[in-house]
Amino acid sequence: QVQLVESGGGLVQAGGSLRLSCATSTSIFSINTMGWYRQAPGKQREMVAIIRSGGNTNYAESVKGRFTISRDNAKNTVYLQMNSLKPEDTAVYYCYALYFVNYWGQGTQVTVSS
Repeated sequence: QVQLVESGGGLVQAGGSLRLSCATSTSIFSINTMGWYRQAPGKQREMVAIIRSGGNTNYAESVKGRFTISRDNAKNTVYLQMNSLKPEDTAVYYCYALYFVNYWGQGTQVTVSS
């Protein structure tokens, strides 16, 4: 069982920045893949960024060059640094972990005002 606790969401103006954190109850050395997904009202949940145990990353085209995913193994935490935020980035952001099965955090709201 892996527990994921997100923090760092909030309200920001367009062009601003936020950093999301996801703390895990299990050593992230053991977790193959972690990442962030988001879901806007009326839309399907979509992948934002993932990072694998070897450090490889993938990003959605819409966030490339603006968002950066990273992991701190000592703190068992994964981060999502979001810069140059746009109103279309408004969504609930969910932390994700693949550890034999999929695990999800409770979600954190990110709202970008124009």
